[in-house]
Amino acid sequence: MKIGELIYPAWWYFQVAILRKKKPLQSVVFITDECNLRCKHCMLFSMANHNVKNMEQIRRDLEDCYKMGSRFIDFEGGEVSLWRDGDKTINDVIDMAHEIGFYTCTITTNGQFPIRGTHADSLWVSMDGVGKYHDDIRGEGTFARLEKNIAESGCKDLSVNMVVNSRNYENVDEAIEYVKNNPHIKSISINFHTPFEGTEQLYLDPAIRRQVIDKVIAYKKKGYPIMNSVSGLKNMRMVDGKDYSKDGSFEPPFKKYCWVTNFMFPDGRRMDRCMGEYFKVCHKCGFCMGGEMAAVFHMKLDTILSGLKLRMK
Repeated sequence: MKIGELIYPAWWYFQVAILRKKKPLQSVVFITDECNLRCKHCMLFSMANHNVKNMEQIRRDLEDCYKMGSRFIDFEGGEVSLWRDGDKTINDVIDMAHEIGFYTCTITTNGQFPIRGTHADSLWVSMDGVGKYHDDIRGEGTFARLEKNIAESGCKDLSVNMVVNSRNYENVDEAIEYVKNNPHIKSISINFHTPFEGTEQLYLDPAIRRQVIDKVIAYKKKGYPIMNSVSGLKNMRMVDGKDYSKDGSFEPPFKKYCWVTNFMFPDGRRMDRCMGEYFKVCHKCGFCMGGEMAAVFHMKLDTILSGLKLRMK
């Protein structure tokens, strides 16, 4: 880690908290919306035509994100392992991001392809429960392939992300225990299903959601490897599914700082914050980063330390 990489987050925070500038610290670049699965929470497989960015389009996205102030990059899909531009693969994209100046690069993958030899600083593998629970969401046999590819990855910074919904919430305990006992997995991140159009049936009842969050907090306090901070989880507990909006803005009961992350989509669209606001589902937000970013701006030390641990390598 270079000294500048330590100083920059503090300088960024001074600009946004004291000078009231709104600039991203991290960016999510979707390089393709092609995928090899038909997950119950996702509508991408129903698209008639898929979008795949080429290397130069991705370069422009990265350069623009860097100029905006972002220094941490996440590559997502679709499934990023499917991406190709001639003989270029996702590793070439990661190398380009490092050359531009991004401090760390992360890829999110469904874990259905071998992931050994990645150039990413971190791997986030989508795991929606253990065994049959994961297969119920993503398809028969997907957990076995995920488990095999994780074990063979050789990645020292591999974590899993579980999106808790109405079909898998009963498996949260087993998933956390599984991660704790798996030597190939560093930690688990807990998110909740956000009911975008067509996936409303997976939305978790708010009362059950609060119970799950309290359970995750208890595991966290016992030292289990959970990526979320306690303060961030408490913020997510406050989102109870009610419409708090008086003017149609659908505000959650904590102030949003979702502009900390900007998004570049495969079809060329760009957003300076989560698309949940556009689709008016903020009051049912399940993205843990919403709670984490709010906690950062309230100077919650546990969240700040969790963020530094996650991003700084």
